[in-house]
Amino acid sequence: MARPSSPSGEWARAGVAPQGPCTATVDERGIVTGWSEEAGRLLGYGPAEVVGRPAARLLADDVGERVRRVAAGGQEWSGSAVLRHRDGRHLPRRLLAHRRPSDGTAAEWLVVAGAAQGPSSPGTDLPTDGMFGAWVLRQLPCSVGVFDGELRLVEANAGLESALSLSAEEMRGWRLTELAPHPSSDRAEAAMRRVLERGEVQHVADLPGPGGAGAEEGRPASLAPLKDAEGQVRAVCLVAHHTPDGDPVRQRVLLQAQPRIGTTDDAERTAQELTEVAVPAVADFVAVEVLDTFRRGGETDPVLPAESAGRVTLNRVAVRSVLDDGGVLLAPGESVRHSALSPVTRCLVEGQSAVYGVGEPAVARWVGEDPRAAWIGRAGMRSVMVVPLRTRSGLLGAVLLGRHRRREDFTADDVWLAEQLAGTAAEAIRRARQRGRDRTTTMTLQRSLLPQTLPDQQALDIATRYLPAGGRAGVGGDWFDVIPLSGARVALVVGDVVGHGVRASATMGRVRTAVRTLADVDLPPDELLTHLDDLVVHLSAEEAGPQEAAEGAAGIGTTCLYAVYDPISRRLALARAGHPPPAVVAPDGAVRFLDVPPGPPLGLGGLPFETVETELEEGSLVALYTDGLLAARDQDIDEALDKMFATLARPAPTPDTVCDRLLAAMLTHPPDDDIALLTARTRCLGADRVATWELDFDPTVVARARRLAAEQLTAWNLEEAGFVTELVVSELVTNALRYGRRPVRLRLIHEGRTLICEVFDSSSTAPHLRRARIFDEGGRGLLLVGQLAQRWGTRHEATGKTVWAEQFLTLS
Repeated sequence: MARPSSPSGEWARAGVAPQGPCTATVDERGIVTGWSEEAGRLLGYGPAEVVGRPAARLLADDVGERVRRVAAGGQEWSGSAVLRHRDGRHLPRRLLAHRRPSDGTAAEWLVVAGAAQGPSSPGTDLPTDGMFGAWVLRQLPCSVGVFDGELRLVEANAGLESALSLSAEEMRGWRLTELAPHPSSDRAEAAMRRVLERGEVQHVADLPGPGGAGAEEGRPASLAPLKDAEGQVRAVCLVAHHTPDGDPVRQRVLLQAQPRIGTTDDAERTAQELTEVAVPAVADFVAVEVLDTFRRGGETDPVLPAESAGRVTLNRVAVRSVLDDGGVLLAPGESVRHSALSPVTRCLVEGQSAVYGVGEPAVARWVGEDPRAAWIGRAGMRSVMVVPLRTRSGLLGAVLLGRHRRREDFTADDVWLAEQLAGTAAEAIRRARQRGRDRTTTMTLQRSLLPQTLPDQQALDIATRYLPAGGRAGVGGDWFDVIPLSGARVALVVGDVVGHGVRASATMGRVRTAVRTLADVDLPPDELLTHLDDLVVHLSAEEAGPQEAAEGAAGIGTTCLYAVYDPISRRLALARAGHPPPAVVAPDGAVRFLDVPPGPPLGLGGLPFETVETELEEGSLVALYTDGLLAARDQDIDEALDKMFATLARPAPTPDTVCDRLLAAMLTHPPDDDIALLTARTRCLGADRVATWELDFDPTVVARARRLAAEQLTAWNLEEAGFVTELVVSELVTNALRYGRRPVRLRLIHEGRTLICEVFDSSSTAPHLRRARIFDEGGRGLLLVGQLAQRWGTRHEATGKTVWAEQFLTLS
């Protein structure tokens, strides 16, 4: 069978070599400094006609603004431009530009011109359907297998066929532990299950051969999740790595080491983990040094600008050595100044790793100029290596490695391994710092959206706590709220938005605002949750999409508990949407859960909520919380509940004490999920603070209502409020007689610094403000009430309504 020809093969048979890249170099001023032979063939100019002249002369269109934006801070640029040939022709081409240090002190741009049609040449005849993907899978120079959700192989390439000595058809439907029985296959399958559960890449160090043979020399492998369009993990892809020389030892060392780097969000701990891995795997000692800009929270260019490299000050953040006495090394936390000619400075400027023998002039000059480098001689170093510590976007510092016990010098393989470990550590540090910044941003947002102070009210003695999640979960969307309502009542709210991060906090803010708005309408708990559920459904529809659905779009799955306490009747009305029930502690110390129907989480739509009421003794304690309080990783739910009940049963002088005790008892480490906690001790407004009268449905009763109010104010020593109160009573009773239905009831509530006037009638028609015209005889009553009282409103009940007005008292 004839072998398919390639473009290079065609060129070779024709006796024509493919042309080199068409390049030019341009300095920061836009002046051409270099001109290749291919560029001359393309545009017809010789080097003497171009070098030293503005590059803009070679352009037929204006790309200046685009280039200036990139040149201001970028390292790479790609775009299209129309070039001008020497004979005046216009040649559209794609351009690539790479920023790089020049021989002088300034940087320059290497510009590469490509084909006009795009990155593929016109003669390339490659399939654009699934056939191309099949070619890639079959011919990759590594072993690839795809396993389904039951960990059975569904596809394999030639590399895996060769590794296991079976064809893809023979392997299809079998599990790895059946194809290659060996403990390492069991470890690989366990890693596959973690991939399916977590959706994260896993690594194994020793994939076995056929029948488990050769497992001690097995190749390292990576296991990656294969996700569908909605982000669900549907399969696992196994890739067994090949090294160029077929020796998998260094790959296995790398895969064993990488999971040990970046286990926390502490940047300095990550640097220390790098040293713990590199000694003795690569070197006999390792030191990690970072730039000042990194310590201050920033990053620099991928390489250090040459003009800033006179003397570089680094901070040593981690050191490790095989020596028992590490005194030859600077301790972590100290500053190190490197001269301009030191290998460390050169590494930072060039952005390249380098290996030195201790007898080389560069090292000898370094030791001679810098007394702090004398440890190289004292430790008897044989070989020194410097590796840049950098991410794709910025330079963090350098890693210094040395060998003195091992007689062999560092090799190219050692450099590769050190670079891989340093890159892993740098990316882990970058992610940790980014998570730290994200966490700070989210925490600031979360704190700003939670109540800053608790409102002044007389119904409950309240204490609250909020604890963000520890570790990498990040701040979530848990919240609490305390909302004063009419009639001296108070609403207590605790909720939990699904997810973590800024999105969850922002959604929490929207949901909390909606709760306060609905509470201001004075809806019963079940109706409020129904309206809140509709709102979350509408918000999720606005953000509909697979990704949003996976993250809990606009609060889908949010839980909420809404409770209203009336200090006059001592009744607590509450409903919950998928939220844990509250615990109540009676004055005698008995603890119980309130039996509240759970209801569905918010956002599911159409499912009912139910309000229940219970009467509480004065001095009872109510504890509302989110599920993070019970979700400690080192205990089951029954143990957590026992701890909570035992803590609540202990007598406590204040709700603050209860909060502190609960958190101390329930948490032995930073919580895995956010915790919002609200405890409230009930008070009671007795008969001496409330006066109620049934009124006749007759216009003449208005005068009697004013008189009754005045007499009650006198009994309360509130005569100064008499004038305003009589006007408010008169207007509210008159409205009830004119527009309502019997019976009519007047109630005055003296709540500390507040006086509340309420008038009830059995009509459900709510009053509303209107602006009376000049010659109208009515229409000014509620406007007058609104001006005289601090707040007023309407509260609908099962039958009828209550119109109320609240005024603040000035007490002597």
